[in-house]
Amino acid sequence: MKRPLKLLPIGSRKAGGTGDLVPQSRLSGPIPWVIAIMVMLTVIAAAGGLALRKLASVAENELSGGVTIQIVEGRPEVRDGQVKQAVALLSALPGVTKVAAVPQQEVDALVEPWLGEETAEADIPVPALIDARLSGPVTRNRLEDLRAALRGKVPSARVDAQSTWLKPVFGALSSLQLLALALVLLLGLATTSAVLLATRSALGSNRETIEIVHLLGGTDSQIARIYQRSTAVAATEGGVAGFAAAVIVVMLLGQQFANLGAGMISGGSLGWLEWLLLALVPVAGVALATITARLTVLRSLARML
Repeated sequence: MKRPLKLLPIGSRKAGGTGDLVPQSRLSGPIPWVIAIMVMLTVIAAAGGLALRKLASVAENELSGGVTIQIVEGRPEVRDGQVKQAVALLSALPGVTKVAAVPQQEVDALVEPWLGEETAEADIPVPALIDARLSGPVTRNRLEDLRAALRGKVPSARVDAQSTWLKPVFGALSSLQLLALALVLLLGLATTSAVLLATRSALGSNRETIEIVHLLGGTDSQIARIYQRSTAVAATEGGVAGFAAAVIVVMLLGQQFANLGAGMISGGSLGWLEWLLLALVPVAGVALATITARLTVLRSLARML
């Protein structure tokens, strides 16, 4: 009666061990490099998607309940009077938690890149701005109520929700998040394909050795375990290297964006929760490579023998 062959761990130097029968270098091959590159690209893509998601969330929270009132009046003395009336009317309305007129110097600074520095000297009519904050979300009915309250005494007032100005920006952020998710999925598929091809190549190179192992009593599961362990070790090495490289790249990019000094962009900085999710990428890569190698070996051996 033929006894099953007892397989030794990979790298065993004991004479007759399976680690000697199936060379470990042939099992790993390019797997560490492939996993390192894929993990690095996946972490960068995932970090971009998480940063965009956080940026959109922070922007929506800041603009929620925000209303901007423009006083479009070319005569400065009339405009200033209407600003005071609008502030008084809005402050008395229920549901309005904050009302503040934006200083005209700040408004001139906002339009300076488009109208130039000589805005006041050129008598260009620049509207006055009032920033208001409502309790709860800004709906169409609430905007109509504000317009109706201002229509009689402040005829030149234009009321708009702050979030409507950035709808195209939010749409672009959503598209970029979907793109980042698609890249992560494609990189996962590419990793699976690379491991599958490398495992099949290793099986083809060791076909005669595998047949001998079978004759000595080795089972398909024992042989698959050899490839599984080798792939797991190689994928772990590549995953750690790829994650370290990705962290350096993400940190450098984050520093570049932080130097811009833009408040909206700074809202997309990654916190500990995002970094924890990114740390799961190499773990998932190792698990994906190991499972792929095992299933590939088992399926190939079923067809081979």
